[in-house]
Amino acid sequence: MKRICCVCMHHCRLESGQTGLCGVRKNEGGRIICGNYGQITSLALDPIEKKPLKMFQPGSKILSVGSFGCNMHCSFCQNYEISMSGLEGAEAMYISPETLAGKAQKLEAAGNIGVAFTYNEPLVGWEYVCDTARLVRKMGMYNVMVTNGTASREVLEELLPYIDAMNIDLKAFREETYRKLGGDLETVKAFIIRAASDCHVELTTLIVPGENDTTEEMKEEASWIASIGKDIPLHVTRFFPRYHLTNRNATDVGVVYRLAETARRYLENVFVGNC
Repeated sequence: MKRICCVCMHHCRLESGQTGLCGVRKNEGGRIICGNYGQITSLALDPIEKKPLKMFQPGSKILSVGSFGCNMHCSFCQNYEISMSGLEGAEAMYISPETLAGKAQKLEAAGNIGVAFTYNEPLVGWEYVCDTARLVRKMGMYNVMVTNGTASREVLEELLPYIDAMNIDLKAFREETYRKLGGDLETVKAFIIRAASDCHVELTTLIVPGENDTTEEMKEEASWIASIGKDIPLHVTRFFPRYHLTNRNATDVGVVYRLAETARRYLENVFVGNC
């Protein structure tokens, strides 16, 4: 029996036993399940600035956790080894929400402030994020999410009560670019608007040569962000050849700085990364 997964804009119609485009969500006996629940591929205590979050608890550390799977297929993915892995390809170990929250609490003495759901796309396994974040919040610690922002409004509403800060990838400001990456710009814009109304939000745009590196596009992007809030931080970061896009040079540093200056005409907090 076919079932529709409503977690993101793809609305995958899945036959029994079939897995969606994200490589995670599956029709099991007529019910859509989260196939990566608690399956952890990466765990590290990171500086909060590495997420990147510059204006949320600066100078602190956060326990960063990742699983596998993603609902986009960016040719330049920086974490493709896990984000592009499916149920069969990932090397993972099970960590329950209770165990992960306990690990976060034990690391408070080392400067940990909570848990960051990152490395792969956390929203394809949002149930685990939600269950863990509830426990972390009860312990008086923070929850952070690094996401592409392509989940449905319903999923976002489930998570927002427990998420304190997000870094959302705004990969470009052209619908045709998002289509190439397997995403949807309007979905991301709606996600950003709603998230920014309830928690701390920072945005990241990776500048890829020949894709999203024009001054005009950055003007449009920064102007739109400013319409939500001029104080929303934007990270303008440098691309390095990766995954399927190894045939391009790293972004010229001058281009990154030029686009950051363009963004500063509209926004109060613009940061340059990877330069």
